[in-house]
Formats: sequence, C-alpha cells, structure tokens
Amino acid sequence: MDPIKISLNDYVLSGGGANGESYDHRQDPEVMLKLYFPGKIQQPLDEMLLARKVFDMGIPTPEPGEYVVTEDGRYGIRFRRIMGKKSYSRATADNPEKVRQYACEFAQMCLQLHSTVVDTSQFENVKSRYFRLLEENPFFTTDEKDKIGRFISDTPDEQTAIHGDLQFSNAIFAGDKRYFIDLGDFCYGNHLFDVGMVYLCCNLSPEPFIQETFHMSKSLAIEFWRNFAPAYFGADRPLKDIEEEIMPYAGLKTLIIERDMGAPQPIFRAALKSVL
Repeated sequence: MDPIKISLNDYVLSGGGANGESYDHRQDPEVMLKLYFPGKIQQPLDEMLLARKVFDMGIPTPEPGEYVVTEDGRYGIRFRRIMGKKSYSRATADNPEKVRQYACEFAQMCLQLHSTVVDTSQFENVKSRYFRLLEENPFFTTDEKDKIGRFISDTPDEQTAIHGDLQFSNAIFAGDKRYFIDLGDFCYGNHLFDVGMVYLCCNLSPEPFIQETFHMSKSLAIEFWRNFAPAYFGADRPLKDIEEEIMPYAGLKTLIIERDMGAPQPIFRAALKSVL
C-alpha cells in the first residue's frame, strides 16, 4: 500500500510516546496524526492493516485512518478523532465516586470482546507471542524459561479475541458509545492472558507509575480492580480465588516489561512465584 503524502506544516505537535509523536490538524480539530519516529516504515502500515481487520470484525474501535508519509520521510497514520472522548482511567480519576460504574462498564466491554470468535488464520495466537518473548528474554535462566513455557502451554486454548494491552486507559467512551483503542497487539487466545494486564496495572504497578499513567492514586486503581473482578468473573466467586488464578498471567507481562526496560523487574517477577 502506497502512503499518502502530507505536509507536516498542516499539523501542530500535541504529544509523544515510545514509538513516535501525535499531532493535531491546525484547521480541523477532528483530524489527528500519529507519526512514528524516523526509520519506522512497516510498523504504522502493520498497525493500520491490523486495525482495519479488527474494525471489519465488528469490534468496537474507531475506524482506522490513512497510511501517510511526510516530506522528511516519516510514516504514520492519520485518522479522525472521537470528539469528547474520555478513557476509563481518566474518567475514574476525575470522578472517583463513580469507580464502580466505570469498572463494571469496562468489565462488560471486556466480556464482549473475549466472547468474540475470530478467524484464527488472520491473527496471531497469544501463546506464540509469549513463546517468542520468552525465547528473546536474556534475564530468566533456562530452568525458569522451561517452567514458564510449560505454564503457557498448559493454559487452555480459546479462539476468541484478545486486546493484547488491556489497560483501562485503552477503552474510551463518548456519550453512549464505547470503543477499544491502541489495538496494535490484538490477537486471540485465552482471556486470562488479557485480564492479567488489568490486574497488573491496578495492583502490581508502583504508585508513581499509576499516578503518571492513569492519573490516580494506587488505592483508587486497586478499588477499580476490586469492582472489575466480580463484574467480570461473577459476584459469587471470592476475590482471593480470582487473584490467585490471574496472578501468574499478570506476571507473564514481565516478559514485555523487561524487553522494554532492558533489565530484570523483581516487582513483576514476584507474580510468577507459583510458576517458578
């Protein structure tokens, strides 16, 4: 697919992240540009094509935009923003008295997502992704990798959708419409791999990270989880049992965090205690 050539003079920088920068259109407030850092050509194309497949499945997500390139050779995606949107993390931070409402709404979105059967020929199996991360990780011993690998293998397979980065900041709403965003890691498999990320964000992440990323105290994030868990798993199931089941799946996210941080992460490794 050939990218559409655009002029960066039409945009103003609005933010940045690990992979690139975001821009707002100077004249049209509904138009937003996600521009990757120099040298990243395939990544925005892959993300756009994946987003299109997910959208065409009927998953509630904003319609994908256009593959673009600027005069200086930077590639990205241009799309129309959802005006008046708010993420579930920001909404909870701004209205802590509504934490139960937001946690339950988010849980219902997740239940719907995790009941969506996918064409497995079109998406990656979450197990394959974790096996690749495990193989590439230089910080676990061979014995530890064998144990983690067996745990991944023994997890029952499911042919249903997984977000891949299921943070409560990656679900938004505007009015009565709700959407998942940032679906670059979308895949399929057992729902526990996905819900583990919710637990990690709310319970395992350190306070400074939660405050900076989700704009709330850790105690409020934990309260979000404690309302999310019964709404997702059922009110008749003890929270202790839920957390014992979900803990090692949260711990598997260590493979992603250590890849990004380039060093062992003891806080998150502790969640793998039952596996190791």
